[in-house]
Amino acid sequence: MKQLLKSVTVTLLLAIGLALFLPWWSVMVAAFISALLVPLKKAAVFVVPFFTILIFWAIYAYVLGSSNDFILAKKVASLLPLNGNAYLLILVASILGGLAAGLASMLAHQTKSMIK
Repeated sequence: MKQLLKSVTVTLLLAIGLALFLPWWSVMVAAFISALLVPLKKAAVFVVPFFTILIFWAIYAYVLGSSNDFILAKKVASLLPLNGNAYLLILVASILGGLAAGLASMLAHQTKSMIK
């Protein structure tokens, strides 16, 4: 449990710090570094960064979108088959960010085990 909390904290802090300067793929760098620093076992290697970034991106997208009544999110959601639903767009984007972070964490875990 202690390792899980440490991994969530490291991933979240790195993701917030890197998101200020880098594009969307910075969550992958954060998850990769976090997986190198904090060892996790089995499914937790994927699940912990996945849910950490999913929640981070959902909150971040909501905060950014709510400042302008989700105008841009509604327009982007109308381009996709989401019927202009901004909340569904936030959910889809959060899931994609979580998948990217989970896969980056798995890559770091495999790289670390390959080096050993």
